[in-house]
Amino acid sequence: MAIYLDNQATTRVDPAVIAAMLPLMETQYANPGSSSHAAGRLVGEWVDDAIAKMANHFNADSDELIVTSGATESNNLALFGVALHPKQKRRTIVSLVTEHQALLDPLARLEKSGFEVIRLPVRQCGDPGTGMVDLDRIADAIDEKTALVSVMLANNEIGTVQPISEIAKICQRFCVPLHTDASQAVGRIPIDIQSLGVDLVSFSAHKFYGPKGIGGLIVRQSPNPVQLQPQILGGGQQQNLRSGTLNSVGIIGMAKAMEIGTRNRVSEMATQEQLRNLLWLLLNEQIDGLVLNGPELTLEKRLANNLNVGFPKVEGQSLMLAVPDLAVSSGSACTSAEPHPSHVLLGIGLSIDQARSSLRFGLGRFTTEAEIRMAADWLGKAHAKLASFAA
Repeated sequence: MAIYLDNQATTRVDPAVIAAMLPLMETQYANPGSSSHAAGRLVGEWVDDAIAKMANHFNADSDELIVTSGATESNNLALFGVALHPKQKRRTIVSLVTEHQALLDPLARLEKSGFEVIRLPVRQCGDPGTGMVDLDRIADAIDEKTALVSVMLANNEIGTVQPISEIAKICQRFCVPLHTDASQAVGRIPIDIQSLGVDLVSFSAHKFYGPKGIGGLIVRQSPNPVQLQPQILGGGQQQNLRSGTLNSVGIIGMAKAMEIGTRNRVSEMATQEQLRNLLWLLLNEQIDGLVLNGPELTLEKRLANNLNVGFPKVEGQSLMLAVPDLAVSSGSACTSAEPHPSHVLLGIGLSIDQARSSLRFGLGRFTTEAEIRMAADWLGKAHAKLASFAA
C-alpha cells in the first residue's frame, strides 16, 4: 500500500475535474480562437465562461486574469513584466529569502542585469510566527526606487501564512505594486484581491487538484493598473500579454478544480488540520526529540495541511528511503534533485545538519486517518532502526 503525503508538491487530479475536461479532448476539441466556425465559437464560449468564473473567485474581472502554463511562468511574467516595462524607471525589488525558486531565480537574473534585489530575512525558528516577515522590515526596505514587492502568501515548505493585507497597506503608501505567489493558498485560503490589496497573484492548477501545465496571473487593473511587458509574443492573445493558443482543456479543468476547492474549502481545511495534528501527535508518541519546523500549528500562521518535522539522529533522505511506500519530501519538489539543504529551512535559522534531518508532509483531499496512522507507524519503526545505527 502506497501513501501519498506530498500534496505541497502536487495533487491528484479530482475525478470531477477529469470528467469536466474529457469532452474537450474527445469531441469539443476545436481551437477556442477559431471564431469562424461554430465548433470554435462553442469552445471559446466555454473558455470565456471558465475564465470569468475563476476571476470571480479572486473578486477580479475577467480581463484581469491571464492564463499561463503555471505559477513559474506567472512569476516570471510578474517580475520581468513589471521590471522590464519601457516606462519602468525604478530599479529595486523587495522580496524574502524564503521565496520559491521560481521567484528567486528570476530575481537573480534581474540582479545581474542591474536591478537591486533586497531579500529580507524572516522570523527564526522558535518564534510562533517562524517564517513571517516583520512589517517594519518591509517598510524600511521600500523607497521611491522600489519597482515591486513580492511576498509569497503561503510558504510551500513550512506553511507560513504571511500578513499580505498588512504588507499591501505599506506598499500602497509608497505606490509600489505587490505581487504574491499564491500557489499553495488557492483552495486553502480565501483570496480576494480587493480586501487583500494585492496587485499581482500567481497560481498553478496542479496545486489544488487540477491538471498540470496550467495556471494564471491576476493583474489588477484598478484603481492603479499594473503595466506588464509581455514575455511571450505571437498571436496577440490575452490582450497581447501572453500569446499562444489557449489551453482549453486545462482552463476548463482548472476552473472546475477552483470551483470545488472554493466550495469545500472550510470543511476540507478543518479535516486536514485534524489529520495533520494527529500525525504530529503520533510521531511524538514514538520518537523523542522531534522538532517542529515553521510556525505554530494554527490556521492564522500556517497552512492547515502542512507539517515540517526535524528528526533527531537521522537524515531525512535516509528516512525516506527506509519507507519507500510513503511519498513525502525533504524540500521543494522543484529543487529535490539538488544536493543542497532547503534554503527555506536555512532561512529560518536551522543548521545544515538540522535542515537535512527534516521532512515535509503535505496532506490532501484524499488523505485518510488510516493512512496517517500507518505513515506514523512506518516512520516510527524506520527511525528507531536508523537511529540505532547512529548510536
